[in-house]
Amino acid sequence: MAVNLRNNPVDKRRLKAEDRSQWKSSDRQRAVSKVKQWRGQQAWEENRPMKTQNRRDGTGGFSQGIGIQQQRLRDKGAKLQRSKSLRQEGTYKPSLTQAFDK
Repeated sequence: MAVNLRNNPVDKRRLKAEDRSQWKSSDRQRAVSKVKQWRGQQAWEENRPMKTQNRRDGTGGFSQGIGIQQQRLRDKGAKLQRSKSLRQEGTYKPSLTQAFDK
């Protein structure tokens, strides 16, 4: 956002008497200072380094994930054991090398 700030001195001689009595140059300077600070903050937010890691206290947020993984591995092991128990023993397994032994 590019907005030009004008902070030129104001010639109080050209103001009306009531305006001259109300005029405070410190208000203008304070406003310009705030705008400059705000611009600097916006520029920093626009160009600051991005966060690349999520950090959590304690276990790092993996406690539930480890439990889920362990349960998944238990289920996989049970499925493998069940499939082995359902296999027929002594089934014929052809050897790939028999065809080439001739």
